[in-house]
Amino acid sequence: MTPITEVEGRRLALSNLDKVLYPATGTTKGEVLHYYAATAAGALLAHLYNRPVSFLRYPDGPEGQRFFTKNPPPGTPSWVRTTPVPHQEDSRARQVVVQDLASLMWAANLVVEFHTPQWQADAPAIADRMVFDLDPGAPASVVECCTVALWLRERLAADGLLTYGKTSGSKGLHLLVPLEPTPADRVSAYAKGLAVEAELELPELVVHRMTRALRPGKVFVDFSQNAASKTTATPYTLRARPEPTVSAPVTWAEIEECRAPGQLAFLAGDMGARLERYGDLLGPLINPNRARRLPAGLDPKASGIRPPGA
Repeated sequence: MTPITEVEGRRLALSNLDKVLYPATGTTKGEVLHYYAATAAGALLAHLYNRPVSFLRYPDGPEGQRFFTKNPPPGTPSWVRTTPVPHQEDSRARQVVVQDLASLMWAANLVVEFHTPQWQADAPAIADRMVFDLDPGAPASVVECCTVALWLRERLAADGLLTYGKTSGSKGLHLLVPLEPTPADRVSAYAKGLAVEAELELPELVVHRMTRALRPGKVFVDFSQNAASKTTATPYTLRARPEPTVSAPVTWAEIEECRAPGQLAFLAGDMGARLERYGDLLGPLINPNRARRLPAGLDPKASGIRPPGA
């Protein structure tokens, strides 16, 4: 029988609690739900608040079928908030907004990664943060991503912007920059210009184009997730990886001192102690006092810079 649990006055059917989702560690679905309820909820809900959520579902674990969905899943309870979102093909499109613990546990029971855009539900396509996804091409690893992250932090600081880091929960790093509300296309243009500049300054280490043939041994600085239609793994979400890795906030000291990939790999079981020690390292992202105005967009052609491969 599927157990019924009451969460903040909402009745939830939590299914298959003994099912092993991560065979490498023996982590069960019940342990995944416990992570979200007891460890991550406070910090995660702050980053999900008022943002339409996309789900990467993996109900049979990371080795099973995985599928991405933006529409509210069939059977979504009426009390789960949804919001209209811009969509070229469907003017009535809506997505879930996870605002409270009951909604979080309902979603977690579906076995999902949480992904959110860089804008909030009441201001579609107006970004309040910028993201750089640093993705290493083997044999490069997160160690090389850290070198690139440090360069980007200094370059962004030169433009008056503050930068915060988290692991992707996979191989790389995400850098996040709080912004005063700015149209997503402007943010995308600035981020692309900075990715091009990074490749010019670090040509042996950075590539700004997605072409697979260019990426071995280098770090792809992916700026594309700043587009209004794109999303990024939400801080504290578990990932559909062989182990229950977390997209975990990290300190700049940890980035500076990283010498081996394992130093920046965190599992669900690590997060309680990290939150107790550091609190939410990405709390500044939701503090309007940390947001800064985006400078005028970088234009390599105007500055006389010829982008690699142009």
